[in-house]
Order: sequence, then structure tokens, then C-alpha cells
Amino acid sequence: QVQLVESGGGLVQAGGSLRLSCAASGRTFSSYNMGWFRQAPGKEREFVAAITWTGGSTFYADSVKGRFTISRDNPKNTVYLQMNSLKPEDTAVYYCAAKPGVWSDYAHRYSYWGQGTQVTVSS
Repeated sequence: QVQLVESGGGLVQAGGSLRLSCAASGRTFSSYNMGWFRQAPGKEREFVAAITWTGGSTFYADSVKGRFTISRDNPKNTVYLQMNSLKPEDTAVYYCAAKPGVWSDYAHRYSYWGQGTQVTVSS
């Protein structure tokens, strides 16, 4: 069992930066692949970024590639999402999620989810 709590969301102007954190409970955090997803009003939840359990591989949606960076600190049971050059279209609730086994960009394959943190980018 893994419990996830996101933080770091807020209101930022276009071109600005935010760093999201996701704190996990449980001693098996280091064995899970971690993903960030987002959901804007009226839209489906979409993949943003993922990192393998070792931290050795990262994956990004095309829409955020080059602007967002996912990382993890296993001793601290935390995964991060550094978001730079933010755009109004990045506005959404951001969720972190945990998945054992092979990483995925499909939300339904993730076993555990946080409650989400709101990111709002003003133009």
C-alpha cells in the first residue's frame, strides 16, 4: 500500500515556474514507477511524465518535453515535477501516481493516486 500527497501547486504567470512534490508513505516506494498526470476541466486525465523505480529512465508527453523535468529521491520517498516556461494550457489539477512493474503512460494502469494539486497559469 502506498499513500501519495501532492504539494506545490498554485497560481503563476505564463513563463513562470513551479515545482510540484509528491510525498509517499510506505517502505516500498523505491520499487514503484512514478507518474504525473493532469486533468483540466472538461477534459480527460492525461499523461505528463513518468520515472522508473530506479530513476534511471524518464518519459514525457510531447506537450511538456523540454519544459518539465521529473525526478525522484528514494531515501526521502518523494517524486518531483519541475515545471518551467509554463503556459496557460498547462492549467490543470496535477496528480502523482504509483505503478509496480513496467512504467506506463496509461492512467488506468496506475495502482495508487494522490488527491491532486491545482496549477493555474495566467496569461
